Amino acid sequence: MLKISEHTGYVEFEVIAKPKASRNGVDGIHDGALKISVTAPPDKGKANEAITKLLAGNLKISKSSISITRGATSRRKTVRIEGISQASILRLVEASR
Repeated sequence: MLKISEHTGYVEFEVIAKPKASRNGVDGIHDGALKISVTAPPDKGKANEAITKLLAGNLKISKSSISITRGATSRRKTVRIEGISQASILRLVEASR
């Protein structure tokens, strides 16, 4: 189960990144975090940018609403998304199954 922390105006949850993957996509949940594969390498923030772009596209929101608050250089990251509900994140997870 994805652990989502909902606050006034934003949600936070953990992401496990898989950079240099063969495709971009949401791969479900692992260890309480959303697993995301991106083709970008983990070099100079390229993978983080790809994760932000992927989430923004799937949630139909602007990239500026998404920030990585912890773990920018780690595979396990905390993502903060402004102006969205926990239900929207859960729909994204369901769609990835």
